[in-house]
Amino acid sequence: MRILLFSLLLFVSFQTLSQKAFDTYYQTNEVQPILVNYEADKGGLTRFYTIANSPERRERFKKLNQEYLQELEKLDFDKMKTSSQVDYILFQRTLKTELHLLDKEEKEFSQIAKYIPFADSIYQWEKLRRRGAFLKSESISHQLYSINKQIQSLSKSVAQEPLIEDDLSKRAENTVKGLQAALKSVYDFYYGYDPQFTWWMQKPYLQTDSALTAYASLLKSKANKASSQKEDASGIVGHPIGREELLRQLQYEFIPYSPEELVDIANKEFAWCDAEMLKASRDLGFGDNWKAALEKVKQSYVPEGHQPEMIMDLYNQSVDFIKKRDLITIPPLAEETWRMTMMSPRQQLVSPFFLGGEQLLIAYPTNTMDDDAKLMSMRGNNPHFSRATVHHELIAGHCLEFFMNERYKPYRNYFTPFWIEGWSLYWEFILWDMNFPRNAEDRIGMLFWRMHRCARIIFSLNYQLGNWTPQQCIDFLVDRVGHERANAEGEVRRSFTGGYGPLYQLAYMTGALQFYALKKELVDTKKMSYKQFHDAILKENCMPVELVRAILTNQKLKRDYSASWRFYNK
Repeated sequence: MRILLFSLLLFVSFQTLSQKAFDTYYQTNEVQPILVNYEADKGGLTRFYTIANSPERRERFKKLNQEYLQELEKLDFDKMKTSSQVDYILFQRTLKTELHLLDKEEKEFSQIAKYIPFADSIYQWEKLRRRGAFLKSESISHQLYSINKQIQSLSKSVAQEPLIEDDLSKRAENTVKGLQAALKSVYDFYYGYDPQFTWWMQKPYLQTDSALTAYASLLKSKANKASSQKEDASGIVGHPIGREELLRQLQYEFIPYSPEELVDIANKEFAWCDAEMLKASRDLGFGDNWKAALEKVKQSYVPEGHQPEMIMDLYNQSVDFIKKRDLITIPPLAEETWRMTMMSPRQQLVSPFFLGGEQLLIAYPTNTMDDDAKLMSMRGNNPHFSRATVHHELIAGHCLEFFMNERYKPYRNYFTPFWIEGWSLYWEFILWDMNFPRNAEDRIGMLFWRMHRCARIIFSLNYQLGNWTPQQCIDFLVDRVGHERANAEGEVRRSFTGGYGPLYQLAYMTGALQFYALKKELVDTKKMSYKQFHDAILKENCMPVELVRAILTNQKLKRDYSASWRFYNK
């Protein structure tokens, strides 16, 4: 009887542990089918309604998001497990944000409609084309001549008008480009296939297309740049979004801090870096002249042609270090299939350091660069700097996270740089703590990048708040971090004109600090091992880190959950 009771208890215990693991890694839940259908429906509609800013497209996407919001709200949120509640909250956020952006588009469209009185005709032709209707080519030809005259007249009056808000200028420009795309779609479909269309349309189409190109450029030129970025001599022109929009986007990303609080956090982290940099500088015999110590490290660059070989050696050192400490599961295929390629000189203008993922892009001089550019690239990509980031770009950073995202809960399309970049930078924190740097030169290399990530928060937020110009950001990276000037220019150009969101650059350090705080909560208290912790994060896929925490700590959430985790305590 005692043996039977023991066996029963053991079975129940095993079942409980198994169920807990199953719940954590289970690939589906109540929300997942709706999410999958939404992405499929959205994809189909995106491919069908292709004309940017058209009222037809906007109303159809409003309907899509409203319908899915209603369907989501039918689910019994309170009976869900935490993982399902997280999907509910994030999907609800997605739908409401899409509706917010569509409302913004509609409001701006109404304000710029006076510039495009001819739009309805072009939209209607494209609508008919989608289902192959026979068009009265002679009538459309005459209408195009009339539209062309309208554009010429509008261009003269618009040129005399005052400047307009930058957002409205962009909306007007992109709407005209959408009309141009709609007209091209009609022309390409019928021209050469319909003899009457071919006969009537070539000349009026080409004239109107050229007129729309010039008109879009004119509307772009009407932007009131004084309302966005302060002018400077850098040649870099971005679009600061201001404090109100920063707060909205931080709330969206579940970051419960103001821009000013984040700058304060960055300065505190910078102070730690400064102290550590001085220690390393003294160890190298440079006293408190850390820039001289940094200069010595920059001179350690490898000879031309040997950079890929050096990166491979650093990769092997990093992965061996991680494996020996059993920090995370590394699938053999993830190691087998990552690839190397060289970065073009053009791309190095905005990405002066190597980038990673399944493909590692190596930044290094080419024969087309002048001598100064070659030297700055080599100095900025020296072995000690690169040692700090090889695990960031490959394993266990971007390469491994993208590998796992494709295999675990891939329906979670909640892209956020706070998870993507925060996870990779978190590994720099962990390997520092575990003494991955072998000597003072390595420490300086790792500290350079950590200072850089602090600087990203400071310069990007000051820029977005309208306090700094791009040139001030460049000077800050050169003076405060020790960047090569060309590399600093590339970094700032990438930040503000490289297609990144306004929060992207501050997400590196902020996201890493979130993961680091969660590590303290779960690993340092022995609730999880490093490997359990790291594997669990990757198997939940990308999302705001606060909600990763909610899943791993099994919190019960509310439908209207908002950011509340004050993760920074220093």
